[in-house]
Amino acid sequence: MYSLKVGPWSSCSLPHSRQARQAGKRRKNKGKEKGVKDPETRELIKKKRNRNRQNRQDSKFWDLQIGYQTRQVTCTHKNGKPADLNLCTQEKLPVTFQSCIITKDCEVTEWSEWGPCSKDCYDLNTPKGVRTRRRSIKQFPVGGGAECPELEEQEQCAPQGDGVPSCASYAWRTTEWSECRVDTLLSQQDRRRGNQTGLCGGGVQTREVYCVQGNEDLLSYLNTLKEKEESQSESKQKPSVAPLLSITFEITASRPVDTEMCTGPVQNTTKLCHIVCPIECEVSSWTAWGPCTYENCEDQVGKKGFKLRKRWIINEPRGGTGNCPHLTEAIPCDEPTCYDWQLVKLGECLPDNEKTCGPGTQTPQVECVNSDGEEVDRQLCGDAIYPTPIVCEVPCPKDCVLSTWSKWSSCSHTCSGKTTEGKQTRARSILAYAGEGGVQCPNSSTLQEVRGCNDHPCTVYHWQTGTWGQCIEDPSVSTINSTTSRSGESTCSVGMQTRKVICVRVNVGQVPPKKCPESLRPETVRPCLLPCKKDCIVTPYSDWTPCPSSCQEGDRSTKKQSRHRVIIQLPANGGQDCPEVLYEEKKCETSVCPGFRWKTHKWRRCQLVPWYVRQDSPGTHETCGPGLQTRAISCRKQDGGQSDIGECLKNAGSMPSITQPCQLPCQNDCQLTNWSKFSSCSADCAGVRTRKRALVGKSKKSEKCRNNQMFPLTETQYCPCDKYNAQPVGNWSDCILPDGKVEGILGMKVLGDIKECGQGYRSQAMVCYDQNNRIVETSRCNSHGYIEEACIIPCPSDCKLSEWSNWSRCSKSCGSGVKVRSKWLREKPYNGGRPCPKLDHVNQVYEVVPCHSDCSQYVWAAEPWSVWRVSYVDLKENCGEGVQTRKVRCMQNTIDGPSDPVEDYLCDPEDMPLGARESKLPCPEDCVLSDWAPWSRCPLPCSGNSTRERSAYPIRQPGEGKDCPSFTETEACSLNKNCYHYTYNVTDWSTCQLSEKAVCGNGIKTRMLDCVRSDGKSVDLKYCKELGLQTNWQMNMSCVVECPVNCQLSDWAAWSECSESCGLLGKMWRKRTVIQPSQGDGRPCPSQMEQWKPCPVKPCYRWQYSRWSECKDAQCGEGVRFRNISCFVFDGSKEDNGSTVDEELCEKVEPSIDGDKDIMLEEICAVPCPGDCYLTDWTEWSPCQLSCVNGEVLDFGAVQVRSRAVIAQEQDNQQQCPEQMWESRPCADGECYEYKWMTSSWRGSSRSVWCQRSDGLNVTGGCPLTSQPVSDRSCDPPCNKPQSYCTELGVCGCEVGFTEVMTSDGMLDQCTLIPVLEMPTVGDKKADVKTSRAINPTQPSTNQPGPGGRTWFLQPFGQDGKLKTWVYGVAAGAFVLLIFIVSMIYLACKKPKKPQRRQNNRLKPLTLAYDGDADM
Repeated sequence: MYSLKVGPWSSCSLPHSRQARQAGKRRKNKGKEKGVKDPETRELIKKKRNRNRQNRQDSKFWDLQIGYQTRQVTCTHKNGKPADLNLCTQEKLPVTFQSCIITKDCEVTEWSEWGPCSKDCYDLNTPKGVRTRRRSIKQFPVGGGAECPELEEQEQCAPQGDGVPSCASYAWRTTEWSECRVDTLLSQQDRRRGNQTGLCGGGVQTREVYCVQGNEDLLSYLNTLKEKEESQSESKQKPSVAPLLSITFEITASRPVDTEMCTGPVQNTTKLCHIVCPIECEVSSWTAWGPCTYENCEDQVGKKGFKLRKRWIINEPRGGTGNCPHLTEAIPCDEPTCYDWQLVKLGECLPDNEKTCGPGTQTPQVECVNSDGEEVDRQLCGDAIYPTPIVCEVPCPKDCVLSTWSKWSSCSHTCSGKTTEGKQTRARSILAYAGEGGVQCPNSSTLQEVRGCNDHPCTVYHWQTGTWGQCIEDPSVSTINSTTSRSGESTCSVGMQTRKVICVRVNVGQVPPKKCPESLRPETVRPCLLPCKKDCIVTPYSDWTPCPSSCQEGDRSTKKQSRHRVIIQLPANGGQDCPEVLYEEKKCETSVCPGFRWKTHKWRRCQLVPWYVRQDSPGTHETCGPGLQTRAISCRKQDGGQSDIGECLKNAGSMPSITQPCQLPCQNDCQLTNWSKFSSCSADCAGVRTRKRALVGKSKKSEKCRNNQMFPLTETQYCPCDKYNAQPVGNWSDCILPDGKVEGILGMKVLGDIKECGQGYRSQAMVCYDQNNRIVETSRCNSHGYIEEACIIPCPSDCKLSEWSNWSRCSKSCGSGVKVRSKWLREKPYNGGRPCPKLDHVNQVYEVVPCHSDCSQYVWAAEPWSVWRVSYVDLKENCGEGVQTRKVRCMQNTIDGPSDPVEDYLCDPEDMPLGARESKLPCPEDCVLSDWAPWSRCPLPCSGNSTRERSAYPIRQPGEGKDCPSFTETEACSLNKNCYHYTYNVTDWSTCQLSEKAVCGNGIKTRMLDCVRSDGKSVDLKYCKELGLQTNWQMNMSCVVECPVNCQLSDWAAWSECSESCGLLGKMWRKRTVIQPSQGDGRPCPSQMEQWKPCPVKPCYRWQYSRWSECKDAQCGEGVRFRNISCFVFDGSKEDNGSTVDEELCEKVEPSIDGDKDIMLEEICAVPCPGDCYLTDWTEWSPCQLSCVNGEVLDFGAVQVRSRAVIAQEQDNQQQCPEQMWESRPCADGECYEYKWMTSSWRGSSRSVWCQRSDGLNVTGGCPLTSQPVSDRSCDPPCNKPQSYCTELGVCGCEVGFTEVMTSDGMLDQCTLIPVLEMPTVGDKKADVKTSRAINPTQPSTNQPGPGGRTWFLQPFGQDGKLKTWVYGVAAGAFVLLIFIVSMIYLACKKPKKPQRRQNNRLKPLTLAYDGDADM
């Protein structure tokens, strides 16, 4: 009925007579001081006041004035009219007055001048600088006054003026490339990993990239020039400035700077290179031994000489040692000659005494040759024995006829000794036997001759050379192309090399030099070029890295700074060595953290509301009750020194409170001290802890205050029972290998040095909980925060192939063929190893190269014909038809002729000589001809009109009356039979061939030239060469085999800071980058480019509000509500709401709630009174929105709106309140939204309609009302008949299972239940599949009508009451079916005709089998 209404507090006011009272009080005190105190005492009091005034707030920042404010407390009837206060019952009336602080807004000074620009140089490519201006606080806000604005602002700037220097620019620099290394490209299985000497081909070079100041030298020069100008201007001298184009200065190695200063792309640190593979010396075979000759034919001394044999260089050496084997061997001999006669051929045998047959002579034709076989002037052979004519014999008609001697065979031995002796043989055969009276044939033993050869001893000597020594400087030779360093020493000059030359006996060793021909002695000294010396070049030291600018209290780790320098050129050829120290570090100087803190001073006395305000309240005769007190605060450095208060505002957190409520106790009030801290516990889960307080002053004697139940002086509680348990949390980290690197080969960092596999460790974080399941420090669980376990990162294994097999034999023995070698797969790659090359279906890889076989390397060798075996012998004449045989073998051809027999398939079968021949043995006095000479060549091009011929000559003239057969034979030339055309053919290119010492890089592709006969057979190249055919093809071509470069990664970067400052979810990451991607068949880059591990688990602490209390102090009207803040611990996840803990744990946490440092623990609240309107709080401002139509923005600007709702206590008074209050404000960066009406699906005759914004938000308003869709489509008149409803067409219809009965005017009259045929569905297992049953329309159906049931209902009538179309179709079908059934019955009942008797075949009766199916 009645409510106690509390009104709002009035504004804070000063007491009316405060100034007068203060002035009177000062005069009174002044008089007292003059009257009581002497001058010395007054001076002491003055100093103390000044000192106290310095510690208090001065008027520069605060002007604190304590005033008072009041409020009214009235009694109100429920109709809103006031009533007598006695009618409102409440034990204690609310306070109607309180102390307050006079509201003062923040006051600031004017802006200062702009400070200097942070950028003091000129460069358009770098960002602008920043300049700052500030203002300071004149008056801090108190009593809820307006907060202070920003005290500092910045803007972009650029230096102004003509003398602005250019900014320093930074650029990347590189060291020189390291030596080309091939070993870094070898695979795991390469056998050359153990012996890396002589490797060549493709390799890798590395270098270091560092950052330098690009124009450091130029800026230094310009600064020096500027200083000179300034000094000259001060001395009033005319400045002499060098022209810009004449500026010269020495640019030395620049000092490295922080790599973050360089922003451009980083240059490559690796590149492929190539080491030229050496080509070994290749020599020909030895020639035959020459004649015994003097060492020097111009100085023929003594009777000793040498037999020589030689070989020559086929392929000049390149790279490598460059030494060829000896090219000449010598054998000492007696009776040397420099020139001798050489037989060219023997003349025709001429019988003596001009007879036609019988003994005669042959005259030799000779030429004079030197020891090298070269023809010289015949006079030089004056001392040589001229060959004498040779005795010969021309057979007479009855004489025995012998063939000419064959050529001497090759010598059986190259030298002669005690057990070996060189032999040569030749033979001849009987062509015709002698007649009576003729010269008889010799014995068969005389048909073969043997002679000695290579009768020189097997003591062979030659000069042997050692390798050339180091090139030594020769001071006697002037320098060429020399360059001089700063020290003045010569770095490029001509030197000399020496080598050792000794005489060696083959298979024995070194012998005295006189055993070898002195004229053939190789040189022992030769000039050489000394390589230029290269000194080590290092950069100057970089600047010392800065010491940490920010310090953390309690961080006692030693801070260090470092500097380094970079080697940009390594020493070579005896140059100056590099310094050993490239990196230096030193400790940073210890510095005190420049921290700031707030210092609070003592609270001043409690100031009450003036007496004249509170005189009507109970207890006003006492100076007691609630009031306010203030205190001074100041800003101090960490060392205690005073500082500007602005530093604490920026660096010391929120400002402490300068006011607080206070209570002056009244006479009857009990005064107690604050509670002490709890005593410590001796052990967990045992004992108690206590805290105490004491009575103060007169309260000690008051009986009321000594009541321990009302005012306990001691509190006791059990000691907390701390039990902790640790448990793992989160996932296992990545497998992390221990730090450290594998030593690089030869001390150089190579690809794959960083250890990427093996045994590592992985960790999992541990969390510690107390008995209340609250997270605590892990040290409580005696844990260091992790559990670790070993893990394995599998090492990559490259594809492993076998070694190359031996080359196969060339596929052709004459001409161009191919040879093949192969490798097969031994082990597939895994764990990211090098991939395999492309393999065939049997896991092999092949290498095929063309080869060329000399067509004359294998020849047929035929022995002399055997003695005739006469078949039809004329015993008297010893002649007639017979057979001769000979042995034919395939032999390897050498420079001395056929030597060793080989398999017959190596020789061309077409060229195989006959091993037997049938012919007629001439009788006495018959003409005897020699063997046929080879056929002459057919003229080219081949044609049927041309011929070839062969000839023979008579050895024995016929007797009288007998003639010799024709000496010549001819035959027609026929293509591909005895006449051939010849063309060159070029094979395909081979695969790219590398040196045996090479892995990759530059190689050679080759192809072969082949001479092909017109029948497709490859023949010796001489046939094509004799025809002079052109060969313009390139036989060799350079090629490149891609190098298998392994992926090269950078080192792991340092671990990042923890992603979370506390909680369970923190992770630390580290990354690495790809320095060199893999190339060719190199090892690919791993997929893991970053790793993580958990952070140590730390509890998260935060301050958190409790709920607001109910509105107190009033039954209605204005009151106060309170809340507290508590310390909460949580695990950092969104799911954990936290648990309360002791506030001591939040000591290091800044008091703030969700980032808001303004802690509000009490606020004014309102309870609606009868007859009053109260409003809710304002809602949040809506998003900024533009006014637009169809996407086009209107020029009305953007706005935000908010609203508040109305609350009324009594239902009768709601008409007096407005519906709702709202307000708007302009805003920037608004968005333009489209609004569209949305509808739901119809549910009966209604549906939902709402307005939706283009961002998907459902809103009220925004959509045009003119286009709002209909939400209700009710029928008119309404559908009130049973089982009827309003259809989408707006007419009444019947539910499923009912048919409409319409009136004459088209309106629904009633809904009638119709007979329904139930068609069972598949799911209806109980239904009989053979029959259909009718449902009794009078029985209620258990199935609900509608499409959702299992039964189909056939409705013959539509909603308009007419039969549906399908009913007519069913009726027509039934009629046709009826006619069909009648027809079948008629045919079945009709008597069949009797069969004719002449038909013998009996007809089988037709039987219809019935299976019991009614549907058949």
